[in-house]
Amino acid sequence: MKLFFETFTIKKIPKVVWSSEDSFNLKPKPLTFIFLVFGLFLFGLGESLLITSGAGVGPYTVLAVGISNLTDWSIGLSTFVISIFVLLLWIPLKQKPGMGTILNAFIIALTIEFSVYYLPYPEYYPKQVLQVVIGVLTIGLGSGFYLISNLGAGPRDGLMIGLQKISNLPIYSIRTAIEISVVILGSICLLNNIDKLLGEVIGLGTVIFALGIGPSVALGISIVGKLSKPI
Repeated sequence: MKLFFETFTIKKIPKVVWSSEDSFNLKPKPLTFIFLVFGLFLFGLGESLLITSGAGVGPYTVLAVGISNLTDWSIGLSTFVISIFVLLLWIPLKQKPGMGTILNAFIIALTIEFSVYYLPYPEYYPKQVLQVVIGVLTIGLGSGFYLISNLGAGPRDGLMIGLQKISNLPIYSIRTAIEISVVILGSICLLNNIDKLLGEVIGLGTVIFALGIGPSVALGISIVGKLSKPI
């Protein structure tokens, strides 16, 4: 019960004995680096579980598809532009990058690239939804490890942390608000192609991710923080 309560009240990324003192640290402790890589691997694995579930894409993919629909850009280019834009939002939020910001892209991409060939592709809808839930929880746990490492967040997590600092709202509420806003924006971009919006892009998995990733990330941070000795 206490852990459940903390999930919806935690506001800051805890510092533990293996956390880096500074996000811009090019020579972290070996354990810090290991947990960073492990966390990013779990994050990528969770993303792969969502991709192979077939129950709907994540919010940022909805936005990428929407931008592609309006501009004729590829989904890959749209995703890249979104990432650059999110990184630019770091400037007024005074967020600092680190090696984790760079490794975020490489490790997650490599994990997805290789793991999708070995994960199940469920045909029955209940199993698809279950796989989405497992994927969301895996991303949350991975986020706990790599964010507590404090070696730099990825573009989306950095935006979440920056907005939390200026609003002082719980982490779960900030992340949920971001994901829902992204889904809405992407849906608006696809209103002229409603069949694609409802038939190919948005599914129950999209809704589960948008509403569940905030609590999942907060839960992952709480669990990893409790498993480690705080500073």
